[in-house]
Amino acid sequence: MCANYQPISRSRVKQLNLLEPTFEYKDDIFPTDGGPILITTEHGIEWRYARFGLVPNWADDLKRVKNTYNARSETVASKPSFKHAWAKNQFCLIPVETIFEPKYIDGKSHWYGIFREDAMPFTLAGIYEHATINGEPIISMSMLTMNADDHPFMNQFHAPDDEKRSIVVIPKGQRNDWLTCGHDQAKDFLVEMPVDEYTAAPKSELRLK
Repeated sequence: MCANYQPISRSRVKQLNLLEPTFEYKDDIFPTDGGPILITTEHGIEWRYARFGLVPNWADDLKRVKNTYNARSETVASKPSFKHAWAKNQFCLIPVETIFEPKYIDGKSHWYGIFREDAMPFTLAGIYEHATINGEPIISMSMLTMNADDHPFMNQFHAPDDEKRSIVVIPKGQRNDWLTCGHDQAKDFLVEMPVDEYTAAPKSELRLK
């Protein structure tokens, strides 16, 4: 499960051949914080400011929305909080510099940053939703995850007895395809991240850009 990440730096969005977002956002994002996502509209690919933690379209109170920052790819189509976004093909990209996961060393949790070996930003698979809470419109999102028990890199994170989970990376050549696919095609994109393209380091040693 990913509950903390560093979004793409505003100065680096040119790496995705896009203009800078017109809104501000934090350098270190946790659930309920807002951050940048990419969606497709009739005008093409556009930025949106989205809450990290999907708010179902039927929700009427944010206090009742809990633990929706990750959506399990195995059950996303059936879970009440996520199934509307999935059925409506509301797929997004979450551009990041680094994601953070706990690694247990000598029985203690240490937060590690996971990032590309070449230090390039990368994009994660997500779903997004529109809701109205107390008369205010909200755009929100959730990261899709998949089992990583047998992944030689991602299986080092999380508590020893917990199921290992991984985010889903959408590579450069598939970004537009992901944003415009139907839910019957979406699971073709839910594949393991390449082992040799990513590395990790303690969060305390990383400088957020």
